[in-house]
Amino acid sequence: MTNKIIPVIMAGGKGTRLWPLSRATAPKQFIQFVGDRTLFQATLSRVSDAAIYEAPIVITNEDFRFLAAEQSREIGVALSATLLEPVARNTAAAVASAAAFVAKMFGEEALILVLASDHEIVSGADYDEAIRIAAKTAASGKLVTFGITPTEPATGFGYIEIGDTLATGAAKVKRFVEKPAAEKAEKMLAAGGFAWNSGIFLFKASQVLSELAVHAPEVEAAAIAAVERAASDLDFIRLDEQAFSASPNISIDYALMEKTACAAVVQTAFTWSDMGSWDAVWKLGSQDTDGNVISGNATLINTKNSLVMSRHGHLAVQGLEGVAVIASEDAVYVGRLDESQNVGKLVKQLATAKATSALTQTHPTSYRPWGGYTSILNGDRFQVKRLFVTPGKKLSLQKHHHRSEHWICVKGTAEVTIGDTVQTVRENESVYIPQGEVHRLANPGKILLEMIEVQTGSYLGEDDIIRIVDEFGRG
Repeated sequence: MTNKIIPVIMAGGKGTRLWPLSRATAPKQFIQFVGDRTLFQATLSRVSDAAIYEAPIVITNEDFRFLAAEQSREIGVALSATLLEPVARNTAAAVASAAAFVAKMFGEEALILVLASDHEIVSGADYDEAIRIAAKTAASGKLVTFGITPTEPATGFGYIEIGDTLATGAAKVKRFVEKPAAEKAEKMLAAGGFAWNSGIFLFKASQVLSELAVHAPEVEAAAIAAVERAASDLDFIRLDEQAFSASPNISIDYALMEKTACAAVVQTAFTWSDMGSWDAVWKLGSQDTDGNVISGNATLINTKNSLVMSRHGHLAVQGLEGVAVIASEDAVYVGRLDESQNVGKLVKQLATAKATSALTQTHPTSYRPWGGYTSILNGDRFQVKRLFVTPGKKLSLQKHHHRSEHWICVKGTAEVTIGDTVQTVRENESVYIPQGEVHRLANPGKILLEMIEVQTGSYLGEDDIIRIVDEFGRG
């Protein structure tokens, strides 16, 4: 049993509302938008005080497991565990599984703080006080959610109507309100007594499981079984697929919080955003004297109250106001900030067309447990990539049936295995890997290794990899 709070960070979402930077395989929680950390890393940092919190538990999926591990390692935050969801089942199954795991690992009375990994929060005195009140309230047997004092009649959030005050300083939840139309949001703001639903929760492991057993028994049973039959894999814990899949695909709000009589809310005014639109990114960014938020290479003339972000080329913007101009390596989005809640509709349209569907799924930069790569140029029977390998990491020992590769070292020192030969390749040196030859790339140094890879051959797909030895357990 522990007297500390157990943070549970939900990091499995695949949202595309911040397209084109966010994609299905590169979700917003792992992307650096503003500041020097990703949203996931900022979330980890908020629960890094060892006097208050145990090491966090992350729940994510197969595709993001190494990304989550690497980003936590990068900022020096150790994890208690990383739970892997075998299939997508919304937040109820994830929260229930995390609660079952915490009960088994830390005891049934342990307090769980459930956090989304893709929210932006400015922590300070208000935040710390809200956590203190919530912990006290949860210890008394309540399921606590956090309500953010509204600053505008936002239509992109759900709302909570505040009920009677409790002795702990929290309040009863009178009711939950779905994302409202603008007119209804304005009326609620004028009436007072409403807060934005932040999607942050704090409760005892035993309490949430017992309430789920009453209001969503299929969710509770599936979670218990998924944890009991879970298997360890390297640094990860794989929840049992058959058991987890039996859970209904439902949110924790619908499954439990809207039904339980134990719901309480801590209303607080700390700065919070679900980062669900480019408008939200602009509001939280550092604005210049013209109200512009600029990231990357850009020149603005006679432009006001706009968000301009470039991950590749130089953006020149003239004579616009209230717009988002977002350039990734392979796509550009231009739209009004006040319409950015509708980016999802645009992404759906892109996804239905064969010519553009890949733009919604994959990003030019892909991350792997050893580092990653960025696609630079694709042509007929050739492509060029930038490989980056983390210090001390190595790629799998592998071969390709359909392509040859040329590697040029541009930064760091590479250890290259070709057949039975191991050689060192330094900056401005290159090496050739013939088609079908067994090979491996490793970074023995202390700085990031960067290589330019030129592939040539009849087929250049990522599935033309025969892994012979892989320290990350991939086939």
